[in-house]
Amino acid sequence: MVQLPASACLLGGLLGLYLLTPVLMAPTPSSMCTAFKTLNDSLSHRRRYMKHYFPLSYTIRVHSEEVFKLSNISKMRLRVEGLDDLVLQRLWFQVNQGILKRIIRVLPERHPSRPYTAELERRFRDAEGVFVESHPSETFQQELPEKVQGIWDRLTEELHKVPESSWRFSSPKSLLDNLCYSMYCLFSDCFPNTAAEHDYCSVSRWRKGRKKDVQPES
Repeated sequence: MVQLPASACLLGGLLGLYLLTPVLMAPTPSSMCTAFKTLNDSLSHRRRYMKHYFPLSYTIRVHSEEVFKLSNISKMRLRVEGLDDLVLQRLWFQVNQGILKRIIRVLPERHPSRPYTAELERRFRDAEGVFVESHPSETFQQELPEKVQGIWDRLTEELHKVPESSWRFSSPKSLLDNLCYSMYCLFSDCFPNTAAEHDYCSVSRWRKGRKKDVQPES
């Protein structure tokens, strides 16, 4: 058996690390951004379909963890040391797939917003599929931070086990607003123009949104 000198082994290790680093630090794949931009195109019509076609002050019942605002992201980053964006992105998909299903569930077959919402959900699932394919399978088997795992467990809890205090009422439009703005924050690489104009991850941004929420919409 041929013994390689220590210097050769070290060089090989460094070369392996050099080759691996671009993979770990690679920017968001263009295929993923294409899927997100397609989803964003649909979200641009949410005011029409999620507000104008619903009764004034209409709300649906959702889990408190499904009210996923920019402030939730900022607070989790502060409370969970070293929180990876990939973990938040996984949580974002988990939250919003439930939101879209809840909205579809309350819409009658002939409601004018139903085809729009069904198409939105399809595009969301397409984006999720590209997201999963863009990462190694081991990524989704990694243990989540305790606080994030707690949210995940509550989201996937059987409905009859969810305590009444965990339910909230929110308008369909505000839920899609949350989906859209948190997407801009967590997948900002796909929306450079939006990120240049507004830093959706900044504390000042979600505080401004909170003030806006208490004002009546025109």
